[in-house]
Amino acid sequence: MTMTRASDLAPETAGSASPSADGDAVPAGAVPAPAGPASLGLGAVSAATAPARPQLIRAMNEQLLLRHIRQFGPCSRAELARASGLSKPTVSLALANVERSGLVQEAGQRTGVPGRSAVLYEIRPGAGYVLGLDIGQQYLRGAVADLTGTVVARGAVRTRASAASRRVAELVGLADELCAGAGISRPHVTQTVIGSPGVYDPRRNAIALAGGLAGWGRPAVLAELRAAFGQQVVLENDVDAATLAERDHGHGREVRSFTFVWVGTGVGMGLVINGMLHRGVHGAAGEIAYMPISAEQGADPADARRRGTLEAAGSAAAVVRAARRAGMRGPVSARRVFVAAADGDARAARVVAGEAEVVARAVCAIVTVVDPELVVLGGGIGQAPGFAAAVADQLGRLAPVMPEVRVSALGTQAVVDGCLASGAELAWQRLTALVP
Repeated sequence: MTMTRASDLAPETAGSASPSADGDAVPAGAVPAPAGPASLGLGAVSAATAPARPQLIRAMNEQLLLRHIRQFGPCSRAELARASGLSKPTVSLALANVERSGLVQEAGQRTGVPGRSAVLYEIRPGAGYVLGLDIGQQYLRGAVADLTGTVVARGAVRTRASAASRRVAELVGLADELCAGAGISRPHVTQTVIGSPGVYDPRRNAIALAGGLAGWGRPAVLAELRAAFGQQVVLENDVDAATLAERDHGHGREVRSFTFVWVGTGVGMGLVINGMLHRGVHGAAGEIAYMPISAEQGADPADARRRGTLEAAGSAAAVVRAARRAGMRGPVSARRVFVAAADGDARAARVVAGEAEVVARAVCAIVTVVDPELVVLGGGIGQAPGFAAAVADQLGRLAPVMPEVRVSALGTQAVVDGCLASGAELAWQRLTALVP
């Protein structure tokens, strides 16, 4: 099981142009297909095993054109020649090869402009599929997207599993339903990415820091996931996946550095610095559940030992404990506490204020270390009406500098969408590496 992300596998930019066999210069940025992670079986090409120069240059040109078409959408030969700096005959040869590979197809003709109508080329959507899955405490969510990034199936089921093996079985059932909705079978998926609490521990070959998912840290869980989804399945921390979605589709598009703080059934963080997701040496960057920050109203020592001090003080379970200690009776949930606070219940309002203070203290610690431009709050509590404003108010009293605090607009699909984004890069690199 690998831990990876799209930006880890992005191609490096060539420093200068070099002459090709037919006289064209290979422009800066035209590089061979990058090697994928070890689990994909795509090793880097060494100098001793590199193909002959003309073949290598043809491959470089094809990769360059594929990236242009993927980035800009349907393009004509002339547009690709201008954008790449390659001659039209070279573009035609490269297009013919990638079209034979099944990655590119004709997309009609451009009309309404002077001169002859031009044939357009686009990425063939059905050339590959990505399956993204989100393992939550209460729900399993997922989606299938084609190679262009278009979501062709999406769904969710409420989990009833109490054992890890049963949760894997439910995940497989959801995957099969999604694939059927997309008109494919599970073996036809190019890349599967699973968003899960915790991080991959290579020493144990298991998931560590999995929080409240009972049995999820057993090595047998990864064996079952590999058996179901193949050896190339990728495990992604769920909050990191949501952070990737926020970077690509949410408020993160507007800044270079931000932190995504998830507060719900669990507490976690994703950190983007200069556009790149930061994971840390052990993949544990963002495991703020273990910050030694507590609170009197919702504290529980046993819960803190099990899943971290901050998570025990700031998660939904802590809100419920605090509400009961404050005297709220009947069925109590974090949602009910927030609704009661909004309706003027003084006890619930004190609980919400205490929760905002706990989260603000954690964010203050992040600010003093990272100094992000933006803090995005996600999760059921993080996105509760008025909560971001309450956190910002508390933060203003604590922090030496004040970042902007905003609420994520991505909703419950953030983890799935982040898995699709990560999986799309992996699928793309696997497929382009196979172009003959």
